[in-house]
Amino acid sequence: IRMAVSKSTLSIVFIVLGGLAVLFGTVLVFVGPIIIDDQIVKNVEINPSNGLSYTMWKDIPVPFFMSVYFFHIVNPNEILNGEKPTVVQRGPYVYRENRWKDNITFHDNHTVSYREYRQYFFEESMSVGDESDVVTIPNMLVLGASVMMENMPLPVLLLLSTAFKSFNEGPFLTKPVGELMWGYDSKLVDFLNKYLPGMLPTSGKFGLFAEFNNSNTGQFTVFTGQDDIRKVHMVDSWNGLKSVDYWRSEQCNQINGTAGQMWPPFMTKESTMPFYSPDACRSMELVYQRPGVSRGIPVFRFVAPKTLFANGTDYPPNEGFCPCRQSGLLNVSTCRHNSPVFISRPHFFEADPVLLDTVNGLSPNEEEHGLFIDIHPETGVPMNVSIRLQLNLLIKRVFGISKIMLKSLHFLHLSQSGYIDGPVLNTFRTNLVVLPMVMEYMQYSFIGLGLAGILGAVMLYLSDKVRGLLHLFCMFECFTNNIF
Repeated sequence: IRMAVSKSTLSIVFIVLGGLAVLFGTVLVFVGPIIIDDQIVKNVEINPSNGLSYTMWKDIPVPFFMSVYFFHIVNPNEILNGEKPTVVQRGPYVYRENRWKDNITFHDNHTVSYREYRQYFFEESMSVGDESDVVTIPNMLVLGASVMMENMPLPVLLLLSTAFKSFNEGPFLTKPVGELMWGYDSKLVDFLNKYLPGMLPTSGKFGLFAEFNNSNTGQFTVFTGQDDIRKVHMVDSWNGLKSVDYWRSEQCNQINGTAGQMWPPFMTKESTMPFYSPDACRSMELVYQRPGVSRGIPVFRFVAPKTLFANGTDYPPNEGFCPCRQSGLLNVSTCRHNSPVFISRPHFFEADPVLLDTVNGLSPNEEEHGLFIDIHPETGVPMNVSIRLQLNLLIKRVFGISKIMLKSLHFLHLSQSGYIDGPVLNTFRTNLVVLPMVMEYMQYSFIGLGLAGILGAVMLYLSDKVRGLLHLFCMFECFTNNIF
């Protein structure tokens, strides 16, 4: 009897403990996501009191790299005689990119202003080649100036043509990669700055990226998210502007999205990733492609849609970016001192196939030339980034300037990539991935253990009752046997 009482008591204890575990687990099912979301909100808003996210936002400890590929022209003389250009891709020439924010000012309307600076350092160990490599590319200074000056009076054009000859400047340029990137002395630049002041963006050395090193991307003012987390990182203004005036429609001139580094949290497959790029002078938007895993962290991959650089005929909303050529080319001359520069995807990936017929040596494919961002959807923090673009020069014959008879040349494409790694990745994974997962597993574990405890108590109670019935049955059987 004592054993029966003991088991009954034990069953009651198991039922009570199991019920409490189920109750606690059920509460966690409803309260857990709220706690997790609240923790995410506190960690992703731009707030100096948030050590992890604010440091990531301010000093950007993520390693960024810029990989530059030059299209070396192998038949410059034949091109002048009307043949199709043949190019050989050289590179990559890889530069480590340091980024940091300065002039940070918080405002009363839950926004913060800053300027983001960047520096580049050549990484020989990651490069295929050295900055001393010599390549031949279109002479952007000569060809660009020719098109920019085409509407000037004939005497000015003749003067410009004479200057080209006097300084031995032709349609093509053969120089070391380092000089093409960061600048070289040019008598033509000195001449143009003296007699045509304001035409060129530089008064010193001329280089494709001479203005980029130690520069900033303008003053961004973005929302901190402290009043509405759905607006965190979204741009309020750029250089004091709510919109730009480079394009022909109000929609194309809008400054939409973030500054291109982080996005609001709680993204879904229906979300898009809008951002404003000062280098492209426009807002762009990436779309969801597929789920994945990056360094043990679940991510969504967002990619550039085929309509990104489509012309107005193929995609009417892009009519404001015209005058357009074939789909796949974005005319950025209006924000590049009227220089005839076009942006495309590398090797004309996902562009009009006609563009591939303009040059020999291109081979587009998604693996090497696709643009994507792998983002942790719960926090809006990119885990892996690869932004790939190509710079093209549109050239046409300009009356009064000799030996300028080219149609289109492509001189380089670049890839900006970055990924979270090292201590930052570990801290991020622990605080914003592992702990929420542990809490999620805990709620189901408590429910499972509680139900198991209740089931065990019921079985223990029933087994005790069955054993008691069997004992009574045995006693009754023995009693009847003794009587008869």
